[in-house]
Amino acid sequence: MAIKIYKPTTPGRRQTSVDSFSDLDKKRPEKKLVTIKKRTGGRNQSGKITVRHRGGGAKQYYRMIDFHRERFDQPATVEAIEYDPNRNARIALVTYEDGEKRYIIAPGQLKAGDQVVSSKQRTDIKPGNRMPLEHVPLGMEVFNIEITPGKGAQLVRSAGNTAKLMAVEGRYATLRMPSGEVRMIPRGSMATIGQVSNADAMHIRVGKAGRMRHMGVRPTVRGKAMNPVDHPHGGGEGHNPIGMKNPKTPWGKKALGVLTRPRNKYSDKLIIRRRPNKRKKK
Repeated sequence: MAIKIYKPTTPGRRQTSVDSFSDLDKKRPEKKLVTIKKRTGGRNQSGKITVRHRGGGAKQYYRMIDFHRERFDQPATVEAIEYDPNRNARIALVTYEDGEKRYIIAPGQLKAGDQVVSSKQRTDIKPGNRMPLEHVPLGMEVFNIEITPGKGAQLVRSAGNTAKLMAVEGRYATLRMPSGEVRMIPRGSMATIGQVSNADAMHIRVGKAGRMRHMGVRPTVRGKAMNPVDHPHGGGEGHNPIGMKNPKTPWGKKALGVLTRPRNKYSDKLIIRRRPNKRKKK
């Protein structure tokens, strides 16, 4: 991927950078592998807004991604690297020997014409190949990791992310996650070799509000700009501070530095080291 930076001909262009899409081989998705993506506008089944600042945006199709890759020991040829509006990683269209086509999350080094394979045994150590963690060499970078064997990939799927295999001992493999957390995963869980594609996605600057509206993100208003009846931070004259011990949500709950993970969660015993706290303590 390459990032295109415009000349500052307008205020919006001055802060804008876009994806050049130079790494794509195909523009239109495979018709049999897409489905309609329904929009909720952040509302639940009762019509109440449960997620704020959602609505509008460009229409999108959902690409059906194969997170299981359960066709073992059957090589698949990469037909094209494609864009997916539902994720910042690239996806790869692969074709099996019997003609079946599927989408997979593409690693960074994958290109059209390459072959990838998924196996329950150890296979070639190259980007895009998939195997259980117990057969992956120590120190190797992996992504698309299963939490429960056979359930499908749930971890490390975002652009540029990768996890490092630290050890395999007993029933578990130890992984260092992109967040810095070190945790244990069942050794039979499948993982894909390599790093997720499109690592430069994090450097794109949206630049203006209009592009956020195209993404389906509506405006966010500061609580301190509201009236007291609308938000705990509201009221006062001018640029007053929030005037309370902790930042709050519109419903009065603490909103900063609050632990949201349940106590005594079943997976606590599998976490060896928590991710580092990025907030600076005063």
